Amino acid sequence: MNDKEKHVAFITKSLKAEYESLKEGKFEDKKLFEFITRAIEDLKKDQACGTKIEKRLWPKIYIQNYRITNLWKYDLPNGWRVVYTIETDEVKIVSIILEWFGHKEYEKRFNY
Repeated sequence: MNDKEKHVAFITKSLKAEYESLKEGKFEDKKLFEFITRAIEDLKKDQACGTKIEKRLWPKIYIQNYRITNLWKYDLPNGWRVVYTIETDEVKIVSIILEWFGHKEYEKRFNY
């Protein structure tokens, strides 16, 4: 049993602000806010609840900008995805949200 504290963070303050602004948006934005909020709650319970992405598929931008050592995706309803990485130390495990996007943008980012 892992007794480390589990946290979820956003890679930047602007991404967190973007997430929070969804709450005040149109119907679709509010739904997306709910989907991401549910993902955050799930990640707080089990950071590995998403699907691990093979290293050969990692977009170079994530490696260059964030120096990731692992990459995961969490599937949301309606074809949306949250992409995150996990960092850990002796006391805590942090799931760090890098971005979220719809299916088309996801395919573009990952060159599918």
